[in-house]
Amino acid sequence: MSLDHASEKPHERMAAALADDLSAVGALIQQRMASEHAPRIPEVTAHLVDAGGKRLRPMLTLAAARLCGYEGENHRKLAATVEFIHTATLLHDDVVDESGQRRGRPTANLLWDNKSSVLVGDYLFARSFKLMVETGSLTVLDILSDASATIAEGEVLQLTAAQNLATTEEIYLQVVRGKTAALFAAATEVGGVVAEAPQEQIDALRTYGDALGVSFQIVDDLLDYGGSSEATGKNVGDDFRERKLTLPVIRAIAMADAEERAFWARTIEQGAQVDGDLDMALGLLAKHGTLESTRQTAIEYAEMARAALDCLPEHPLCDMMQDLATYVVARVR
Repeated sequence: MSLDHASEKPHERMAAALADDLSAVGALIQQRMASEHAPRIPEVTAHLVDAGGKRLRPMLTLAAARLCGYEGENHRKLAATVEFIHTATLLHDDVVDESGQRRGRPTANLLWDNKSSVLVGDYLFARSFKLMVETGSLTVLDILSDASATIAEGEVLQLTAAQNLATTEEIYLQVVRGKTAALFAAATEVGGVVAEAPQEQIDALRTYGDALGVSFQIVDDLLDYGGSSEATGKNVGDDFRERKLTLPVIRAIAMADAEERAFWARTIEQGAQVDGDLDMALGLLAKHGTLESTRQTAIEYAEMARAALDCLPEHPLCDMMQDLATYVVARVR
């Protein structure tokens, strides 16, 4: 199906349904990212916040709270918290990955410097914890602080697993659950918590967020080998050039003969890449069918996400959340 039509983009329908909440969250973000003494903080933050991201994670917090019947305003503080945590991790990630492009624009570390990106990321983490505390919920604080630690843990695990051909699918999924799915899971879970939903529904929201986040990251890794720069906001093949072991490559290595394994050892472990290596890598992924098998795995996680919502109340936002899981994997064909 075409993904250009707005009616087929559930995140756009969700944004329309939550327009008032999102507007309030945007205003809160602008207010809380301000700094009286360090103007570089809002400059760096605004560069990323205003770059046109879909704000999926804070939107999921708002949607989860609303579909569980919440009528207060603390969900907006939690949505802003989630966005601050996400923005902080992006700033840090771009430094670690030495990235030059994010959402189709130069990264903050390229425009300013690594020190500014790291310190502004730290500032945003601090602001996020201030917002969490203001909700008065120790449960919320526990969930989001744990997610922040898990994200960092996932990033460190990725560093230790990077460029190691012995990295398994199990380790890859641990990394994905840490660096990506943890915040999706926390974002949806705290929406249920702030709404004081039954525990079964809170658990279901967390399961949904976890599965959606895993599917989302797997698809992102797939798009690196077949998406457009316009769609991904980065250059096709960046993961290969950065020697990242993502699921399609891990599976191709598992099926490699001696000659193919030597190719992966040279390009990934040793980093001795030459012209034509990306095409060679794409050929090996096609030979072993790992792009398609990885796509099927993403679909399985999307179906888990959809199924998790079965116990939630009937609500248009619940339907949109289910559609979102389908849309995430429809980005790759």
